[in-house]
Amino acid sequence: MQRHCENGRAIAEFLSSHPKIDNVYWPGFKTHPNHNIAVKQMKDFGGMVSFTLKGNNYKDAIEILENLSIFTLAESLGGVESLCGHPASMSHGSIPKKEREKVGVIYSLIRLSIGIESEKDLIKDLEKALKLV
Repeated sequence: MQRHCENGRAIAEFLSSHPKIDNVYWPGFKTHPNHNIAVKQMKDFGGMVSFTLKGNNYKDAIEILENLSIFTLAESLGGVESLCGHPASMSHGSIPKKEREKVGVIYSLIRLSIGIESEKDLIKDLEKALKLV
């Protein structure tokens, strides 16, 4: 769990400073709508990180997912391996676009379940994929 949380923090911080990223959702950020609840309930903030791309382009989100090599595309979350997903076309794909967007599931939203691999390797994987869009 400690490694999961450490990696989650590192990825969230990396993404939040990246010029192609619009929003990063991670409960460890004070700007997260549930940060105060997380502080009360958790010792650390976990490794679930979601982010959106500037321009909200569906094709860019898919291209990023297709070019990740350490992160595995899957609807499952919370294992020791790093996973990625595209809620708009996977878990929330059957929900009408207008309803999805009301709850923040836009075309460029990517969800990551950060595993226990090397923090540097995970960041390099994301950097490589983000360079292609």
